[in-house]
Amino acid sequence: MRAEIRVSGIVQGVGFRPFVYRIAVSNGLVGFVRNRGDATVDVVVEGRKAAVENFLMDLREKHPPLVRIYDVSVKRLEDRGDLKIFKILKSSSRSDLSGSVIPPDIAICDECLRELRNPENRRYDYFFVTCTDCGPRYTVIERLPYDRVNTTMKDFPMCSSCMKEYTDPSDRRFHAQTVACSDCGPKVHLTTSDAEEISCDDPIREAGRLLEEGYIIAVKGNGGFHVATATTRSSPILRLRKVKHRSQKPFAIMARDLGTVESFAEVSRYEAKLLTSYIRPIILLKKSESYYLSESISPGLHNVGVMLPYTGLHVMMFDEVNEPAFVMTSANPPSEPIVMENDEALKRLGSEVDFFLFHNRRIAYRCDDSVVRMHRDMQSIIRRSRGYAPEPVRLRFSSNRSVLAVGAEENVNACVLSGNKAFISQYVGDVENLETLQFLRDTIDHLLDLTKIKVDVLACDLHPRFNTTRLARELGERFRCPVVQVQHHHAHAAGLMAEHRLGEIIGISCDGYGYGLDGQAWGGEILYCNSDGFDRLAHLESQPMVGGDLATLYPLRIAAGILQKAVNVEDWLHSRGEYFPHGEREVSIILKQLKGDVLLQTTSCGRVLDAVSSILGICYDRTYEGEPAMKLESAAVGGSDVLNLKPRVEGKVLDTTFMVSEVFDKRDRYPVRELAYSAESYIARGLAMLAVEEAERLDVKAVGFSGGVACNEHIATAIRKIVTQNGLAFYVHCDVPPGDGGTSFGQAATAARLSNIR
Repeated sequence: MRAEIRVSGIVQGVGFRPFVYRIAVSNGLVGFVRNRGDATVDVVVEGRKAAVENFLMDLREKHPPLVRIYDVSVKRLEDRGDLKIFKILKSSSRSDLSGSVIPPDIAICDECLRELRNPENRRYDYFFVTCTDCGPRYTVIERLPYDRVNTTMKDFPMCSSCMKEYTDPSDRRFHAQTVACSDCGPKVHLTTSDAEEISCDDPIREAGRLLEEGYIIAVKGNGGFHVATATTRSSPILRLRKVKHRSQKPFAIMARDLGTVESFAEVSRYEAKLLTSYIRPIILLKKSESYYLSESISPGLHNVGVMLPYTGLHVMMFDEVNEPAFVMTSANPPSEPIVMENDEALKRLGSEVDFFLFHNRRIAYRCDDSVVRMHRDMQSIIRRSRGYAPEPVRLRFSSNRSVLAVGAEENVNACVLSGNKAFISQYVGDVENLETLQFLRDTIDHLLDLTKIKVDVLACDLHPRFNTTRLARELGERFRCPVVQVQHHHAHAAGLMAEHRLGEIIGISCDGYGYGLDGQAWGGEILYCNSDGFDRLAHLESQPMVGGDLATLYPLRIAAGILQKAVNVEDWLHSRGEYFPHGEREVSIILKQLKGDVLLQTTSCGRVLDAVSSILGICYDRTYEGEPAMKLESAAVGGSDVLNLKPRVEGKVLDTTFMVSEVFDKRDRYPVRELAYSAESYIARGLAMLAVEEAERLDVKAVGFSGGVACNEHIATAIRKIVTQNGLAFYVHCDVPPGDGGTSFGQAATAARLSNIR
């Protein structure tokens, strides 16, 4: 019997061809396996019918853990008798199918780690130790099929020893495209900030020692550069904040091992499992009572972003130091992409760091670290990038048109949806400048090239002046296809529907900003969504944004706008003059504006939380996205609902002036923690009550929570409790970010559904 097989999915770069070779030989079959240019794999086997059928069963059930099989097509034919052995053929460049893709980068595996530590092994102390089960993938591949010649490893011809492993079917590195050793592979070197090479026998461990001493080093990783320093000394962290222009934004850290993490943070079994997985994301962990690292790492927050080493280089940096962890933050100028090239690093970072730890493997495509937060046993992805991208999200419906979505304006990524799969790119960033916008263009081209998907529809935000909206129109002309604009909060809720395969939902969509159908700033919405579109059912009270966008930077402006509806804020605002850039003069202007008509109004939940944060003296100045609300959440940890305010609703609008004025009135009577907790509880109760009422009225069985505010564990948990107590199913995001990093996915799902209907 002869079987001609086509396998689609994540089947290149994950040891699939060596696996096919082994099960074919073990079943006594002859034939071949080869990669194709569309990321699929062709297999032909001949032999006894029972052996062929057993091979097909093994193919589906015994494949390596990183393999993702989406489809196996089989043609059963008569033997031709022209095949004598089973072998791996040279890859084909043919590209007949779309929708397969290469895997994300994979953290160093236990086998490679043991080799790195074994003095008897030839890869002892070699920083770029990898095999078929681990190592860079997405960041090393320039084009398909996944063969060494199509990766940045083509610059390193294999030595005879590596070639022997590469061609030995019994070896773990059989057809491992990143196979290398200290004789033939990438090299590492340490330099000063002006590129003068430092002569030392062990550049990596020397870098670790320098970090422990308080120096700042730019470290080249798999997907770009990190800027690193010690975590137990505040002075280098404060210096790093100054050079990175990040006075308050939390820095991610890389800890030595799981035991070390548990010495300064609370780690659940779910968090421990994800920390040590092949993804190795940054996880936001609650600081323990014994937290001993510098408070300058994440000032004003109850949690800290922690990851474990995911390359041999990272592991070796800790070998000869006592430092428990290193700051390991992405190396990028403000609002620009992560730096990935050596020359670029010297140019952009040379004046900011003391040393560089370089290696000479080119990075094909930059990729930031992923960031995750666990809500008990459920993950909430804040930033979906390394370890996740570009593995697709599987959908319940299958679209007959392929959609490219470009996201909003902040935390942008791209999404390509085809059939029942949505491929989300790595994190791109805020596309307010040309460098990041070009990075988005390059990312889109690369994702389309990898997936071999032809675009039928473009999707973007409703805002007419977003750079992504202009980009979508530009791409629409390039691909000669229509552009569908999707309202921001509808995209959030639609993404939740698509992720959980729901036909309809009452969506609670809360964040800082989204362009509304009425041209105003939305951000606290109750929506009914189905495949036809959405209806806005209820929302938070509209509040004035005094000074427009300035109110997003200085939350006292929002607070003043809300409070002036209920109390005289003049004296209080004057007492806060020092927290405005222009002091008393600015306060006078704000008071004058409050007496007139403030044209820009917002229903934003984020802005209300910002206002409470400023009233309670937690945060007066937003230096990074979400800062006032994030610090409010941290302040509320361990609190109780001392106000216990019953939500006031009139005409499907939740009164937020009432809550804010109550917090203002009681600010000297109760501790900050209790008032912060009470404010969040009021918001959660009010939103949940509105959603439950609308679900019962419309006989909808599912309620979901999306948008950036859904990252707030207290609010999400409180809403869940009320919704489920009323007999309704409650959904939050698990595989897609709830914030703006998920809008491209929601845009794509919306455009696909609408296009299918038409």
